[in-house]
Amino acid sequence: MRFLNVLNANIRREYLLLKRYMPNTIAMIITFYVLFLGMFAGISLIGDPSSQDTNIQYVIVNYIFWFLAMLVVNDIGWQITNEATQGTLEQLGMSPIGIWKIMMSRLISTTIIEFIIIIALLYLSMLTAGQWLNVDVLSILPILILTLISMFGLGMIIAGFTMILKQIQAFLQILQFLLAGLTFVPLSVAPFLAFFPFVKGIDMVRDVMINGVSISQFPIGDILILVFNAVFYFGLGLIIFLRCERFAMQKGLLAHY
Repeated sequence: MRFLNVLNANIRREYLLLKRYMPNTIAMIITFYVLFLGMFAGISLIGDPSSQDTNIQYVIVNYIFWFLAMLVVNDIGWQITNEATQGTLEQLGMSPIGIWKIMMSRLISTTIIEFIIIIALLYLSMLTAGQWLNVDVLSILPILILTLISMFGLGMIIAGFTMILKQIQAFLQILQFLLAGLTFVPLSVAPFLAFFPFVKGIDMVRDVMINGVSISQFPIGDILILVFNAVFYFGLGLIIFLRCERFAMQKGLLAHY
């Protein structure tokens, strides 16, 4: 019940932040839409005409997931930095619910609120490109949920390190390009990436949206890899965050910036 109350409070918080700082929200949407326009223009002008439609579809799916990965993984690091800068990080540590549950509720609330923006960008991109993907909700939703769980784990790792180091903005900027690499590189080129966080899920969603594959058509091995990644990376992320939190408390790092 406590966690649900914290989750509800953070959902309201995320909504108010997006609403109150509307110019920043609009600028974020425009920035990512312009990035898509650049990719779309590049494929249209210099791409192979015979595979142009497929390439554009790949770009739409990949760039949407890149945006999602940055929101989930990167944003929590910025939030920890802001809390430390404002001197409120120690207050989170004094909460009876624990810092990790507060951070997890923020990850979930950010995903829920900004998912509306992601859906809007998806349909705007399809309208711009004239390419309509197969949005099979029943097939996409379970894959997406498991993919998000592995993203949450990676986000908790970033949050844990940020709690100790405080200033990791340069790393977060580099991480944007690493996330782009994991998002855009297909598994057919690098099969070993299937065991990296969220890569397998994105590849499966591409199959659903581009090739029209339903979730029942995926081999059991693909489903097992997806579940394994979700459990492994979420568990790893939680363990690393809790150890970083304990270290920060022992060294008195929560009270200092």
